[in-house]
Amino acid sequence: MKAFAVSSRFFRSYRSVLVLCVVLVAALVSALATGFWLPFRLAYVILLALPLCLLWARLSLLGIHAEIESATDRLQQGQSLVERVSVWNRSWLSKLWLEVDEPSDLPGHAIRRVISLRPRQRRSWKAASVCGRRGLYALGRLQVTSGDPFGLFRFTKSFGRPQDVLVFPRPVELSDLHLPPAELLGEGMLHRPTHYVTSNAVSVRQYAFGDSYNRIHWPSTARTRELMVKLFEMDPASDVWIVMDLEAKAHACLPVGKAGSGDESTEEYAVTLAASIANHLCRGSRSVGLMAFGQTLQLIPPERGVGQYVRILESLAISRASGDVSLAQLLNKEGKRFGRHSTVVVLTPSTHDDWVLSLRIIAERGAKPVAVLIEPDTFGAGRDSLLVFGALTAAGIGASVVKRGDDLRAALASSIDDATAVSATHKVTRK
Repeated sequence: MKAFAVSSRFFRSYRSVLVLCVVLVAALVSALATGFWLPFRLAYVILLALPLCLLWARLSLLGIHAEIESATDRLQQGQSLVERVSVWNRSWLSKLWLEVDEPSDLPGHAIRRVISLRPRQRRSWKAASVCGRRGLYALGRLQVTSGDPFGLFRFTKSFGRPQDVLVFPRPVELSDLHLPPAELLGEGMLHRPTHYVTSNAVSVRQYAFGDSYNRIHWPSTARTRELMVKLFEMDPASDVWIVMDLEAKAHACLPVGKAGSGDESTEEYAVTLAASIANHLCRGSRSVGLMAFGQTLQLIPPERGVGQYVRILESLAISRASGDVSLAQLLNKEGKRFGRHSTVVVLTPSTHDDWVLSLRIIAERGAKPVAVLIEPDTFGAGRDSLLVFGALTAAGIGASVVKRGDDLRAALASSIDDATAVSATHKVTRK
C-alpha cells in the first residue's frame, strides 16, 4: 500500500515527463522500424530537452534565500495577519518564474506570488490576510518553487519554521450589562464610598480625627500641604462563573451539522456571548471564570485582570461543540465549585429541561444563577426553548433568550435586567 502511494504521488508529480518518455520510446521504435527521419529528430529533441529543463529547474533555486516575518501570533477575529516576505538572489544568474508560497489552513490566507529576480537582487513585500474565523491555525514553512519553461520539473526549497496563529473571538461591547448581584458585602451594580480599606482607592479627602495613619496619601499631602487621606469604595468581590454548554447534541440540531453555519451558528453565538460577558466583567475588575466541556473539560478558576481575560479568550478560541457531556451532568459534577457568593451565567441552546433542576439546586446553596438561552429554532433547528424558559421562570431563575440576528448588546442589556427582576420577584414571593 505504501509503495502504491509513493508511485501514485510520483506519477502525479512527473506526469508530463512520463508522457514524454513514452513518446520518446515510441519515436525510437518508429524510427528504427521505418528509417524515417522525423521520428529520429523528435527523439533527439526530447533527449536534449529533458536534461536542459532539469538543469534549468535546479539552477533556478541555486543561491536563493527567503524569510518571512510576522508581527504577532495572537490576533482577534476581524484583524489582519500582516507578514513581510523577503526573497533575494545571491547568485550571478537571473532567476525566472519563482513561485513563493506559505501553506496554511487559515481561511483566506493568500501569500502566493510569482516573481523574477536579477542577479544579486532582493525583493520584499507585505501580505495581509484577514482572520475571519476564530481558532488555532498552522502556518507552514515559506516555500520557493522553481520550474522550467515547459512545466516538466518542479523543485521546492523551504525556509524558516512552521508556527501557529491563534485567532481570538471578537467580543461585543456590553456597556449596560447588569448581572444578578450575589449577597456579599460590596456587591452590587453601583460602587459606593466606604470607610473600610479596600483595593479600590478612588479619591482623597482631608484628614479627619480618628483616621488611621496608614490611609494618609503622602503625595497629595505634600502637594496641598495638608494631611490628605485616601477615599475607598466597596469592591464587587463575588465570583462570576460563565458556564458554556458545548455538548454536541445540543448544538447539532440539523442533519448537516451544527444549527446554522459559520458565524451564524449556535456555537459561534455561545462563544461570542461568553467572550463579551468576560470582557465586560474583566474591564470592571470583576473576578470571572469559565467552565465548559468540549473535547475535554475547560476550567479556568475565577480571577481578575487582563491576564485572566486573555486566558479565557485562548480557551474560547479553540472551543468546539464536540462534547459528549450534557449541561446537567456538568452542573451536577462541577457545581460544588460555585460558592455561596457566586453568580453563575449559563449559555446554552439546549431544549431539554433536565439541567434546570441542577441549576435550581445550585441556587438553593446560595449562588445566583441566570441563564441565556440561544434560541435554536431561529437557526433552523425546528424546535424552540419555550419549555425550558417556562421551567426556569417557575424555578425563580432569571432567563433570557437570544435569537439569530439579534443585537447582542441590546438583547443582553434588556433581557438580563428582566431576568434579574424575575429572580428578585420570585424571592420576594417565596418570603
